[in-house]
Amino acid sequence: MAKKSKESESISATPKRAVGNQATRDKTLEKITELGRSVAKAALAESDPFVDVPTRTISNTSYNETRRLLEMGDATMRRNLFNTGQARKFMQTVLLSKGCKDLLEARKTLSLRGMYYMSLHSIPGTKEKTFDDQEESDGILEDLEVSLSTLRENLHLFAKKRGTMVGNITVVDNGDPIDCRRMGTGGYAIPSICEPGVVQFGKCEAKFVLHVEKDTVWSRFNEDRFWEKHNCILTEGSGQPPRGVRRLLYRLHKELGLPIYCLLDCDPWGHYIYSVIKQGSINLAFESERMAIPDAKYLGIRSGDFARCGLSDDVKISLNDRDIERAKQIAEYPWFVKKKHWQKEIQLMIRNGFKMEVESLITKDISYVSEVYVPERLKAKDWID
Repeated sequence: MAKKSKESESISATPKRAVGNQATRDKTLEKITELGRSVAKAALAESDPFVDVPTRTISNTSYNETRRLLEMGDATMRRNLFNTGQARKFMQTVLLSKGCKDLLEARKTLSLRGMYYMSLHSIPGTKEKTFDDQEESDGILEDLEVSLSTLRENLHLFAKKRGTMVGNITVVDNGDPIDCRRMGTGGYAIPSICEPGVVQFGKCEAKFVLHVEKDTVWSRFNEDRFWEKHNCILTEGSGQPPRGVRRLLYRLHKELGLPIYCLLDCDPWGHYIYSVIKQGSINLAFESERMAIPDAKYLGIRSGDFARCGLSDDVKISLNDRDIERAKQIAEYPWFVKKKHWQKEIQLMIRNGFKMEVESLITKDISYVSEVYVPERLKAKDWID
């Protein structure tokens, strides 16, 4: 039985609506205001206004072997207004800071797409737009997160919902109790913002979480009522899980003590998804502490399953040069390089010359993956750490 705090047990009886924590909102507002003050002070002193932005690169990222997660280093890059090569990004940073300040003061949230449009306009006297596209805006917002030592969620910004959950747990989403045992075929859409001020946990009877890569596989497990038969929670992230899904998995593990098992494709991209869930990502290393799950286990699919499960040649998908290069890169990750099981797994995939999807098990039987493969792996504790 998962451990629960008294607070989580009483949530469903006293639902509370909130956009976020007041103290966190005040702290974030103060950080943005201080950024504005520093820019204004430099301008009034006829100095060159600047913003220091921590660099989100592999060279400024290290793996902490003790904590088993990625961490961002201390390197920064200075963004000056009077530098023609940096002026555009400097102004974009200030512009988006103002947009986030407006959101916090209004106690409202906005999508990344919405923030892009809210900040989009032509600069007076020119034909130049503030942003060429949303990708440019999103990158500046990530810079703003690390510059302010805060999180996107604390800036009241959210991304498009992507990810689903069903199982033996009740959650309270913005004050509304949601029984994930009664979500039909569609499941509970995991929100982009999964902070405790928005999403709380109520009654939980689940013993573990099974996270699958795609919604097609999730649908098979849900239709077969896997979560009910095996007393668990079933989640999916539609490929690379977005931050909301990773944050929810982290909270389920950290706050409720639920083990996290990952059922992913046997290819470099499935291995990378597991790496991100387990250690964090290089681009968002500053968030590893609140998202990475070092104890997450890789349940499958594995390179040896082709022979072990007696699959036909029809399920083989040939590795291309990009796949092989990516597999070798992953094998050299510091958190994989010393793990014999992972080195063996990746090398066998390369020697095989092909990759496989979880759906390949359907060739055995339509419910083979949910009724045979996963139950057997769990019973035997046959996974890779």
